[in-house]
Amino acid sequence: MRKLIPILLLSSAAFAGLSDSHPDALSGGETTVFSTNRNAFASPASNLPVSDLRTFAGGNRLFNTNWVIAPASVEHLDGLGPLFNRVSCSACHLRDGRGQPPEDEDDMMMSMLVRLSVRGKDGKPPAPHPVYGDQLNDRAITGIPAEGRAVVSYTDIERRFADGETYTLTAPTYTFKDLKYGPLGDDILFSPRVAPQVVGLGLLEAIPEQAIRALADPEDKDGDGISGRVNTVRDVLHGRVAMGRFGWKANQPSVKQQNAGAALGDMGLTTSVFPKENVHPSQTLAAAAPSGGESGGPEMSDEDLERLTFYTRVLAPPARREVTDAVVRRGQLLFESTGCAKCHTPTFTTGDSDIPALSKQTIHPYTDLLLHDMGDELADGRPDFEATGSEWRTPPLWGIGLFKVVNGHTRYLHDGRARNLIEAVMWHGGEAEASREKVRKMTKEERAALVRFLESL
Repeated sequence: MRKLIPILLLSSAAFAGLSDSHPDALSGGETTVFSTNRNAFASPASNLPVSDLRTFAGGNRLFNTNWVIAPASVEHLDGLGPLFNRVSCSACHLRDGRGQPPEDEDDMMMSMLVRLSVRGKDGKPPAPHPVYGDQLNDRAITGIPAEGRAVVSYTDIERRFADGETYTLTAPTYTFKDLKYGPLGDDILFSPRVAPQVVGLGLLEAIPEQAIRALADPEDKDGDGISGRVNTVRDVLHGRVAMGRFGWKANQPSVKQQNAGAALGDMGLTTSVFPKENVHPSQTLAAAAPSGGESGGPEMSDEDLERLTFYTRVLAPPARREVTDAVVRRGQLLFESTGCAKCHTPTFTTGDSDIPALSKQTIHPYTDLLLHDMGDELADGRPDFEATGSEWRTPPLWGIGLFKVVNGHTRYLHDGRARNLIEAVMWHGGEAEASREKVRKMTKEERAALVRFLESL
């Protein structure tokens, strides 16, 4: 189990000097951590009181805990499955970072999963698959068949920049194998998704709703071709509808509900938020498996869910690097002039949070948390609440330049199809097509400067 990572603390004078001279470097405001090693995503907010570090450490342990099959001698850590994808949070979010797709067709998905649904009938919205639910579980406890597995293969697409240089995109194709509970059916909708990095979630949660809604322009009234939309989703905790902020399609309203949903879908752990096992009655062996938890309660207790949620809310974004470098500065200007910043909004100020360290922080997440139509090539065809099959939430870019250091790869986009940052840009379509074309027409030196800027985030 990973131990709590010590963070680099600056003196107040040094911190203030950095803030005044290079405010863009402080991605998370006063929460920012100054780390560029493999644990760059693993530290608590720099301004978090010492009195909160014990709670952070408890959440850290839970994030890295391998849950076990029930019944077990340690009741508060049993209840895995019976159908699941991974045994811990960190199995997908290694070192609190980002997942990747399999290297080839023979590999299992290690930090990636596939969402499922079926087409709605008589005008109704899509619903979870009647047997497999809303997520394909490719693992199961001993003696129970896993649901099946998804296999990805790639087709090369050769394209060319305006200056004549060629580049290659790899288009994924997914097939399903070893389905143990019947066919998925002709009306299946599916969406492969890699695990995103988990830094700065509490800061994103603390952005005032009105600040996000102010950026939405669903009818494109300003005529700039950008029409970001809010996803309105189910807030289970409060029994109402709410604005979605988290997930690839902004389908979760809060960090706590996101965590509870992942506990159930990814590990088969019930909580008070989602108390019903993700098993269909027709999966008879799975349905008969014993549940975990203490005294018949949820398999993840409310106390543990709160610790885990606190941990994921206060993981701090790392500081930007090389902010005064001339090439990086040029890349930043190109990022803005191409229109990328219209969706990847650089700066917000957080409102009041129940965690004081997250309140009133000027942050630079490079997201508007809105849905945007990204065109046919990136479409998964699977609606999610009000998100259409071609809409995606703008992902935050903070920390994007440290993926290789933290997780050993440079795979980007919702399904990891892009092998580098330029490929990620060149996959953009729909509302981002005009920006993509501006990048396609750049000189080689300009493209390199744009990448240098992105790598500084």
